[in-house]
Amino acid sequence: MLLRTERVLQLRSQQGRSVRVVREHYLRPDVPCRSALCRAACPRDGKLLSDDVTHYVVPDCKVVQDYLEILEFPELKGVIFMQTACQAVQHQKGRRHYNKLRNLVKDARHDCIVFANEFHQHSYLPREKGESMEKWQTRSIYSAAVWYYNHCLGQMPVVMVTEDEDAIRKYGNETEGVFVISFKNYLDNFWPDLKAAHELFDSILQARRERESESQENNGKEYPEHLPVEILEAGIKSGRYIQGTLNVNKHRAQVEAFVRLQGFGGKETDLQSDILIYGTRARNRAIHGDVVAVELLPVQEWKGRTVALCENETEDKAPADTSGDPMPTGKVVGIMQKNWRDYVVTFPSKEDSQSQSRNAQKILVIPWDYRIPKIRISTQQAEALQEYRVVVRIDSWESTSLYPNGHFVRVLGRIGDLEGEIAAILVENSICVAPFSEIQMSEMPMISSKNLWKVNPEEAKNRLDLRDTHLILSIDPKGCEDVDDALSVRTLPNGNLELGVHIADVTHFVAPNSYTDVEARARATTYYLADRRYDMLPSVLSADICSLLSGVDRYAVSVLWELAKESYEILRVCYNKTIIRSAYKLVYEAAQGLLDGDTSVVADIPELKNLDETTKQEKLAELVWAISKLTDIARHVRAKRDSCGALELEGVEIQVQLDDKNNICDLIPRQPLEVHETVAECMILANHWVAKKIAESFPHQALLRQHPPPRQEFFTELRECASAKGFSIDTRSNKALAESLDKANDPLDPIVNKLLRSMATQAMSNAVYFSTGSCPEEEFHHYGLALEKYTHFTSPIRRYADIIVHRLLMAATTLEETKGGVKDNIVSNKDLQEVCRHINSRNRAAQHAQKQSTELFQCMYFKDKTPETDECCLADGVIYSIRANGVLVFVPRYGIKGAVYMKNKDGLVMACQGDGSCEWKPGSLHRFQSKITSTTTTGESVTLSLFDHITVKILVQTSRCHADTIKLEITRNAPYQTSDVDVSQKNFHVVRSDLVKEVSQSAEAAQRAQENSGVEVLDEDYREYCQTKGASLYQLLEEIRDLALLDISADVRS
Repeated sequence: MLLRTERVLQLRSQQGRSVRVVREHYLRPDVPCRSALCRAACPRDGKLLSDDVTHYVVPDCKVVQDYLEILEFPELKGVIFMQTACQAVQHQKGRRHYNKLRNLVKDARHDCIVFANEFHQHSYLPREKGESMEKWQTRSIYSAAVWYYNHCLGQMPVVMVTEDEDAIRKYGNETEGVFVISFKNYLDNFWPDLKAAHELFDSILQARRERESESQENNGKEYPEHLPVEILEAGIKSGRYIQGTLNVNKHRAQVEAFVRLQGFGGKETDLQSDILIYGTRARNRAIHGDVVAVELLPVQEWKGRTVALCENETEDKAPADTSGDPMPTGKVVGIMQKNWRDYVVTFPSKEDSQSQSRNAQKILVIPWDYRIPKIRISTQQAEALQEYRVVVRIDSWESTSLYPNGHFVRVLGRIGDLEGEIAAILVENSICVAPFSEIQMSEMPMISSKNLWKVNPEEAKNRLDLRDTHLILSIDPKGCEDVDDALSVRTLPNGNLELGVHIADVTHFVAPNSYTDVEARARATTYYLADRRYDMLPSVLSADICSLLSGVDRYAVSVLWELAKESYEILRVCYNKTIIRSAYKLVYEAAQGLLDGDTSVVADIPELKNLDETTKQEKLAELVWAISKLTDIARHVRAKRDSCGALELEGVEIQVQLDDKNNICDLIPRQPLEVHETVAECMILANHWVAKKIAESFPHQALLRQHPPPRQEFFTELRECASAKGFSIDTRSNKALAESLDKANDPLDPIVNKLLRSMATQAMSNAVYFSTGSCPEEEFHHYGLALEKYTHFTSPIRRYADIIVHRLLMAATTLEETKGGVKDNIVSNKDLQEVCRHINSRNRAAQHAQKQSTELFQCMYFKDKTPETDECCLADGVIYSIRANGVLVFVPRYGIKGAVYMKNKDGLVMACQGDGSCEWKPGSLHRFQSKITSTTTTGESVTLSLFDHITVKILVQTSRCHADTIKLEITRNAPYQTSDVDVSQKNFHVVRSDLVKEVSQSAEAAQRAQENSGVEVLDEDYREYCQTKGASLYQLLEEIRDLALLDISADVRS
């Protein structure tokens, strides 16, 4: 029975006038309490509050707003967030803070729930006339706490925590069993040993007091005030202001930032490029990643982006003649959405901190990310934490302050320590790697060595059984555990061929909205770092029940095509839930060996061992035929895509080689194999056909993947570089670009084509997931793959997008079979687009983390070398870009890209001697489109041109506050000659698993030595990040498929 009431709201119009609004408000008696103690008839579905606690705690609005970080501690159990407090957070703290609260409540690891007190007949209180909003909120939350205590029949004491002294005096002893105390009192009495919570409380309290005192003391404005939201929204709609995301140039963070356009409301614009925001005052307290509103400056005030090479820490100002052509320039007039996060920072050295302020408790800490400004925090631990990386959060940035104010959160690890640096990478990319919770693990099938997983006979009736009819095989990297795809090919009775792609049926074990599903959705992907991985799903699924290992029965979702026997044209396709038994788990090298006719690799195929010779030869012939036929089909499929304009882009994957002393002694680019392309083409084919199927069945709510065409201005440098070699690059379409790149081949230097393809890759837009209902069909196209529709279906073990697609595909096939409507497991367009945004964000984080961890290990490799004596620190470099004060160089030997300066900080220029060796001398530089000339005061001259080969020295530039970086120096104006590189690349057959074990032993020995020397290590914090089980940090190095060493020098577009 619903009870109708009215709520009176005081709202503000766009013109700033106060408007009184009366809205209907309905109350009901059956709002669920979500407590396991409930003896009433409340629904018990979903998350329930534990009954295994000493008390329930109810925080009021102010506590939730100010101390949510402490309420996130998993030790705090039995937390009831009242609807009143949640709405206060939503309206007063913004979407980001509110989303943190929502995620906390959803997280199965945290014992907390939301109670909708404002919709319950017996807990809702109308606001009294003249009562302030804060007093009404506190009274409502107390009333709801009393109701909750009585509803649970007094079985559990309820503690309401508040910062309102009047409420404590008024309600403290009013109801037996319901206690009202301050949050500090609560921590002191109930959690006296939770040291981290007490330190965080003190940090937050101190930061708040500093803000209040600063706002009273400072009347002078350092920055203009932001415009009100209603004015910004109206301005964006009219076209006066432009909305976009702020991207700070990490190499010139003090002066250069860009706003990537997000749309212009209903107003057309002629802008075709990003908007330059020059200087911190024009940035107006916006932080990298914020969504801002920008006002364009007059054209005569426009500036150009820097074309000179810059070093992060020292070169805040570039010479006046190093700017490019003027571009749209603007200033930030308001912030639409603050995307603040946790920041890794380092305390300044003792000398710097002493010169900062008279008040030793106020410290300007230096963020790990160059793009983030220094943050002022208050702490008494500055001296003790000098050598550690710590996490802080920004609280505010007032117009009267040069820097944002924040507070200390926790310690990560010692500067330079591997675990501390990995933890910093994870925090910087907002990656949570907490172990899977008990409630999530309780959803997993119970298996053991004595109780192996078996096919359910009832489930088998609903699946196509391929165990006895198909030769199924998987091809993966050495040591791969999470095998989520397998292939098959066979000849049909009518002479045609049948191609099969079989994908692990993860969705059978992960029910929609289960705890495992919610966690997988939050993670969105498996995170691969250079020495470890963090799984999206528990290992019982990813490495066992769902992994398509050889010789065991597995559930799969299969796509089967009937192909014409000679032309390989697709005649028919079907999608089925299946049961398979893979016959072979091959590694890439063995499959390539069989393809090339190398029978020596048979010894590396365990499934062919212990067979008599006749049986072995029969099975070998059958296997070789299957791999050869799969490769033939893949060639045909690739040729068809090529004819439509598919692009072949360039990437580098690195392998590690060790010496006898367990030291990393080499980084070697992996050589591509044709069998890589075979597997990739079969997966692309499956993804394409599944995309067509789900888009046809669910035209407004299917998850696809689009790759927008790149903006033409991003190809400028590619075209200029190609023209220096006499090549013409046509970028009007993907087909024209692909054909141009194929023709841009220098027979004397194959590196030229690789570099041009790499530059084309840099110019590309990022592929993203989207819901088909969110954009017109003509935008579905995948530019790089030259396909009209594309999705991800083939890796549900490590990508949540694939799980959604599996559910859509099964719903589509069910819809076809039943001729009726299927709404189960189908997400609305709005919700699906929100999930897509989240997955895209997590994918970007995964890519950044992988790149940063790769750079970390690059630096570890070269850090122990002596550049003057170690030959491995010298390498051949190829120039691929000319800048005002130097060149950008690609080092094929190690897959490294970096800057080489022709003019140093002292103003000296690079001069070359008769033997090609280089030294610094007084002189000047002259930059041209395809070359740069250095002329000394004595008349000596040297010219470096695009695609010239030079000898570079590789060093590591260490930084106390930031990540170490690779630095390149030119040593000779001539190619580096050595035969060792070619030999090592041709004869590299070191087994990766052996390398991993040796690196492991080396790392563990170093760790023990550090501990024995008495160095303090914060093990408690380190253990938080150790998720993947194994004997070492390096155990999973061989599993990484796409470990590409990307550009470490500069963002080409910044």
